[in-house]
Amino acid sequence: MFCNQCEQTVKGIACTKIGVCGKNDEVAGLEDLLTHAVQGLSLVAHAGRQVGVVDNRVDRFTCEAIFSCLTNVDFDPARFETLIREAITLRDELRAKVEAAGGTVTSSAAALSFSPADSLAGLEDQGKALDFIPGLDANEDLRSLKQIIMYGLRGLAAYTDHAAILGKEDDAVYAFIHEAMAAITSKMELNDLVAMALKTGEVNVKAMELLDAGNTGTYGHPVPTEVPLGHIPGKCILVTGHDLKDLDMLLKQTEGKGITIYTHGEMLPCHGYPELKKYPHFYGHYGTAWQNQQKEMPEFPGAILFTTNCIQKPADSYKDNVFTTGLVGWPDVAHVEGSGEKDFSAVIDRALALDGFTDKVDNGSVMVGFARNAVLGVADKVIGAVKAKAIRHFFLVGGCDGAKPGRNYYTELVEKVPEDCMVLTLACGKFRFFDKKLGDIGGIPRLLDVGQCNDAYSAVQIAVALAGAFDCEVNDLPLSLVLSWYEQKAVVILLSLFSLGIKDIRLGPSLPAFITPNVLNVLVENFNIMPISTPDEDLKAILG
Repeated sequence: MFCNQCEQTVKGIACTKIGVCGKNDEVAGLEDLLTHAVQGLSLVAHAGRQVGVVDNRVDRFTCEAIFSCLTNVDFDPARFETLIREAITLRDELRAKVEAAGGTVTSSAAALSFSPADSLAGLEDQGKALDFIPGLDANEDLRSLKQIIMYGLRGLAAYTDHAAILGKEDDAVYAFIHEAMAAITSKMELNDLVAMALKTGEVNVKAMELLDAGNTGTYGHPVPTEVPLGHIPGKCILVTGHDLKDLDMLLKQTEGKGITIYTHGEMLPCHGYPELKKYPHFYGHYGTAWQNQQKEMPEFPGAILFTTNCIQKPADSYKDNVFTTGLVGWPDVAHVEGSGEKDFSAVIDRALALDGFTDKVDNGSVMVGFARNAVLGVADKVIGAVKAKAIRHFFLVGGCDGAKPGRNYYTELVEKVPEDCMVLTLACGKFRFFDKKLGDIGGIPRLLDVGQCNDAYSAVQIAVALAGAFDCEVNDLPLSLVLSWYEQKAVVILLSLFSLGIKDIRLGPSLPAFITPNVLNVLVENFNIMPISTPDEDLKAILG
């Protein structure tokens, strides 16, 4: 096992025995083997596009398979076996179509001829023997760039899958995913790899735009909404992950059943969507970020539904209450199948069988719903406040949360941001400070929750609009990005920001283990990316 794709990797180098996320050696090998198999499929799909052979089933599967390898998504060996075998079946079927159309697959990559073992145990052995990461390239700098691309593709595939679930697709996105997966099987020069990494970010901007269109087109543009943090008496279901459609289906299926629906983690922003907040039994938010679920979920007296990534090993005390759906999975945890309309009756039955909350608790509330439409709706006030010097600076403080020490930096930074500055936030990194009462400037809250991690698209649109209003570049705005990262969605968002030419980003709590000093120098020289230091030092450097 060699896994260094997340921020919490052991000693800042790699997990080699068991993942900090809970991934064991067998699952790590199966993830590598699936990635290897998908590389072979992508080689064929890329060749197919050269002769007009395009298969949407292959495109959708490719994203699902790549997404399944993102941190904290799927820990179930049996599900990986199914994906690996399907990848090979699709590869061979598509290759026959490509060759029939006069196309050829010229690569000599081993992924093209990979044949899976007959048993799960055999697949696990193949995965261990693959030595996947070291095999990407003998040159550590080129290997580093290939890893950046591959991990970026995992984030890109996740957003592309989220968008496709809501009916938003773009063949150019699928084409690039296949092209990039195929390309990293070959020898590439440093400059070409840097260009492909930036292209990954550029294409991800399109994928986030598609997802934004899917979310807002289906559920309306988020509006400022106050969300209770306590609970009320009654049966209950907790929904975590990122998928709005799963939540919507569950809300419809629980109407009139006396069940209250609560969000957890990155589902918090769902309370701001008009077509979701209209349900009277959609009540409040329970808990904080993903890494606290093993502390918080044993106390939740209802059923728990995981819709996408961020699952941890469920403890025996609440394992029977947990259900997964979509691509997320854990061995011996009930899974709700379905790729379209789903039947959540098992989740509902479990909620009805449990005690639910027996009391009412008021833990205050937080405000959500400050996506681009809401913020740009008061843009004139914001611009006026900046010109009047009532607002001195904007801070975008967000990204992934995690358990590794050092993340209290973000709490302290937000607490120390001067009162004439505003803080925008998104993703689960906000849970370090989301309930802070920072007051307002001219009636505009100083802390604005833009949404989920994919709502980085909204944040960028806000920045672009402000730059237009002040007739300057985004990099010239009184705006500083202070980001935290944990997994591969954060990697691709960072690449997206680079592709847009955004500079001076502060990143923490530690830099990725897969970035070599030489590759880091390239990023520093071109984008002036820098590690966080201390809140006081960074605020002094930013504000002077």
